[in-house]
Amino acid sequence: MKVYIIGAGPGDPDLITVKGLKLLQEAEVVLWTDSLVNEELVAKAKPGAEVLKTAGMNLEEMVDIMVDRVKQGKRVVRVHTGDPAVYGAILEQMVLLKKNGVEYEIVPGVSSVFAAAAAVGAELTVPDLTQTLILTRAEGRTPVPEREKLHDLASHHCTVALFLSATLVKKVVDEFLSAGWRPDTPVAVVYRASWPDQKIVRSTLETLGEDMRAHNIRSHAMILAGWALDPDITNRDEFRSKLYDKEFTHRFRRGITS
Repeated sequence: MKVYIIGAGPGDPDLITVKGLKLLQEAEVVLWTDSLVNEELVAKAKPGAEVLKTAGMNLEEMVDIMVDRVKQGKRVVRVHTGDPAVYGAILEQMVLLKKNGVEYEIVPGVSSVFAAAAAVGAELTVPDLTQTLILTRAEGRTPVPEREKLHDLASHHCTVALFLSATLVKKVVDEFLSAGWRPDTPVAVVYRASWPDQKIVRSTLETLGEDMRAHNIRSHAMILAGWALDPDITNRDEFRSKLYDKEFTHRFRRGITS
């Protein structure tokens, strides 16, 4: 037996993977982050399963329960929001599980960054505009490594997705502007992506703080910044990939020559 660490997706209970849902429905013990994961999803656990909320637990309490139940021969799933690999705090759990001789398997999920991009109808990697996406967070109470300061990351002028940064908007704007970003650079903020109360705010660096205050957004928000978020981009036919270019050949298609 082992612990399955499952990504629940961003909020919509239908956005869990088929594998993740199957494991959830088969589990005898379910530990879930009740502050972030949709209760409708956890309700799909099988009748009689032990379902435990973990928002009020510390690391050792959670791991002790997982270890105990696995050693009892029970199938255990740990349900995380989004994808566990991104700001999921799963490494510390894996370290303690390993110390206790308990195996684990990670099941990926849909990250909030991609639910947010879908909500605003954006392609984050646009040919001839930006081919790089940086996933990061602003530095607050939790520091970031010295070579990952937001100013330095912003200097690449690609698409940037900011997790856990809704309360640090002034710092975000200052760092981007100091890195040479234009004040009119498009920004999209998605509050609680894919939840019923999802809220989308279209803004620019110049007005971001004002717009977020006007919509009372201070948490649970994904901030997407860069020209790939230009709301007018779908009205222009200037960014095309080579993939479907009629003159671009690859092993599945011959090019058309004039």
